[in-house]
This record gives sequence, C-alpha cells and structure tokens, in this order.
Amino acid sequence: MTLQNMESVEVFATEGKGRGLKAAKELLAGEVVFAEPSFAAVVFDSLSQQVCHSCFRQQQKLHRCGQCRFAQYCDRTCQRACWEEHKQECAAIRTYGKAPNENVRLAARILWRMQKDGGVASDAQLTTLEELEDHVADMPEEDLKELKIDVHNFLDYWPRGGRQYPVDSISHIIGVINCNGFTLSDQRGLQAVGVGIFPNLCLVNHDCWPNCTVILNHGNQTAVNTFCHSQRRIELRALEKIPEGQELTVGYVDFLNVSTDRQKLLKHQYFFDCACDHCTHRTKDDLMTAAKEVDGQKPSEEVVKEVTEYSLKTLEQIEKSRTEGNYHEVVKLSRECLEKQEPVLGDTHLHHLRVLSVLSEVLSYLQYFEEAAGYARRMVEGYMKLYHPNNAQLGMATMRAGVTHWHAGLIEVGHSMICKAYAILLVTHGPSHAITKDLEAMRMQTEMELRMFRQNEYVYHTMREAALKNQPMSMMAEPVVEGIKSLFRKK
Repeated sequence: MTLQNMESVEVFATEGKGRGLKAAKELLAGEVVFAEPSFAAVVFDSLSQQVCHSCFRQQQKLHRCGQCRFAQYCDRTCQRACWEEHKQECAAIRTYGKAPNENVRLAARILWRMQKDGGVASDAQLTTLEELEDHVADMPEEDLKELKIDVHNFLDYWPRGGRQYPVDSISHIIGVINCNGFTLSDQRGLQAVGVGIFPNLCLVNHDCWPNCTVILNHGNQTAVNTFCHSQRRIELRALEKIPEGQELTVGYVDFLNVSTDRQKLLKHQYFFDCACDHCTHRTKDDLMTAAKEVDGQKPSEEVVKEVTEYSLKTLEQIEKSRTEGNYHEVVKLSRECLEKQEPVLGDTHLHHLRVLSVLSEVLSYLQYFEEAAGYARRMVEGYMKLYHPNNAQLGMATMRAGVTHWHAGLIEVGHSMICKAYAILLVTHGPSHAITKDLEAMRMQTEMELRMFRQNEYVYHTMREAALKNQPMSMMAEPVVEGIKSLFRKK
C-alpha cells in the first residue's frame, strides 16, 4: 500500500468513545492497514545526543548541527532530509541559547508545521490537531502546574518576530501531546527514543485485547537514488483477520496488568474508563494472580498474600539495584524471591513473571547463559498463556529467550524459539523491518547449526567451543530500566 492511503478505514462515531476507525474491507493478519508520517516528532531530551534527529536511529557516532549545536544526525543525508523540519527550530535554539524540553520543542514543531501546511498536511489526513482532545480540563493540579511551566517556557522560546499564539492554543497543543503523543522506538524496537504526533493514529481507540498494533518504520534515506528514499512513518498492522465494519483498536498500555490496574492507568493517563470485554469480564485476571496448585491443593490465602507483598517489596529493591547497575545484587535478590514464590505462586502470576524476566535479562548480560535460558523459557511459557498470540511483546520476549538459548549452546530450543518469534514479528513488524531482518538472519544461522548438531553432536560442540575461544562472545546489551510497555507516551 502507498503511504497514507486510507482506503482501508472509515471514521465513525463510536458509542461512548467519540470518533473511531473501522475496517472498510476485510483485513488479514499482518496486513498494513495504513501508514502515516509524523505531523511532527522530536527525540527525548535524555537521548538527544545519542539518537539521530531525522531517522531516530541510535548511533555510536553522530554529526552535530554546526549552527544550533544541538541536533544530531547519522550523516549529511539525514541532515538534509530533516532540514525543513529543523530550520526554524535551529534559529530558535540559537536565539534562546539552549534547547527547551521535548514538550516545548514538539509543540513548536507542530505550530511551525501548521503555519506551513495548515491543520491538514495532506488529503489523507482524517482529522485536524484542533479537533483532537487535550483533556486540559481533566488534568489533576500537579499536571496542570507542569503544563503551565511548559507554556511559560514555550513563550520564552517562540520567536518574537513570528506569529504569536494565545495561551489557550499553546495549552491545547501541549495537552494533545500529553494525551496523544506516540512513543517512537529505536531501529531495533528495544528502547523508546522520542515522541511524535500522528493525527490519523489518534483516531484509533484502545482495547486491552486489540486487533491491531503500531510499529515505527524508520524509512530509508541511504539509497543512492533518491527515488528509493522513504519517510519515517508509523504502520498500523492487523494482528488477526478483521472483518469489514469492525472497529480497529490498539493497546495503549501493556496487557500484563490485572484489569483494575489497567483501568486505573488508562484513567490517569488518558482520562477514560476502559469498558472493553477483557476489563468487563476480568479476563485472565485469575491467571495473573494464580496460586500454585499441586494435586488439587493450593496454599492458604494468608500465605499467598504474604508472598505477594514480599514480591512487591523485593521487586522495588530489584528495580533500584538494576537502575544503579548493581547487577549481582539483582541476581541475588531475584533468586531469593523466586525461592519464596515457587511453592506459592502460579507460573502465570505477574510478580513471578516479572522476576523471571529481570533475572533472565541480567544473567544474559553477565553471560551466565545456561541459567538465564531456563528462566527465559519459563517466562515465555507464562507469557504465551496471557498475551494475544501475535502480541509484539510476546514476539520480542520469545526472540530474546531464543537468542539466550542459542548462546547457551541449546541449539534445538533456541532455533525453535527464534522461529516462533519470527512468525510473530512477521505479523507485528513485517518482513522489511530491521528487527525482522535480523531475526531472519538468526533463523537461517541457527537452522544451519541445528543441521550440523543433528549430524554429529560432538563435532558441533567441539566447533562451537573452538569458535568461542578464537572469538570471545561479546557481552549482550545492557539491561534497560524499562522496556517499551505502552504504545502511547506516558505524561
């Protein structure tokens, strides 16, 4: 499909949720419903020196804008591609003396774009930014204070010689960013690196068990022939077969929370009460809070409560140690927590899965691959009972578990998991996404190694040991404090 072709969707008035989008034709799993370039987007303040401000890829060596000395780019190709978006920002930063925070920078980029193209940047845009909800009237006092500070900083940053906007207009734009800003990930989909506004995507409503997902396609500006260049854009992709007329939905928050917690999170961040089928019927809440059952016997409610409270407290300590980079302490705390959990909590209990996730990730980073593989396998088995079969988080977790098994020399399980992850990411990310291409290369490599293993197990392990001695295995990526849990940006 072509960029911003909206023939597959229709805008309609939903019951109790305002406007929404529904399928204008039958859609198949993995099909791109629509693709949309950002109306405006910026890199997070914390990563402004590590991420290209044009394509949002993380790079070791970036080239700084020689004028504002703030914006960073992969190369001159990315810089040229971004100049139209950066030109006025560049002058404003020089005059202001520094770059303001991401909310102010994004609000300014939005207003510069509106001055240039109006509220509708193309014929395919189904709504204007003025029509989007800002929920300023619903904000708690603390959030309103932050908004007023952003408005004040915006007024200081905005060029004096340009068109001036009233405070209400600026407040509306910043409110729209807080409620509708979409989190942009790096090229591997592993870390949130920025935020953007995509007007058509803002019309897609939430469901805790959605039929669509959203991914960022970073585009391509590297081809010699500019005809082959493509824009940075989001893609709304169908997770399953969707009949004509069915509403299109995405998950604003991670499903791995009990329904009451998801509802609280959605109310706090997006100002609505979720009444989706999974929340109404508390679907899978029983699995997420399950106690261990052995021969029909379960531990007492008192014991379950005690271990649950202990797990919550320990998870806070684990997070603190991980944030501080004290990974050996993370391992110690996680092992102790698992020891208390295993006789009491079920294999799908959320606290149990969170400890397994952290422990497998940190052990992989420390290169204790065999032990990490066992925890990762148990984590994925739990996820498979909870997540939608084509959930992107499930695909990423399965991929990481497969790679951990591969590194541990457990080639059969590793290859199987990598194949399962590849099947999921073909639906959620598509065959041309960087992470899917990486996974395809891993799948082919592990398939070759598996054939070798089945032909002669001894020769396979001998060759593997020799390869590791000649070229020591590089350390896996450092564990991040929090993965991308939600599609839409938290305030």
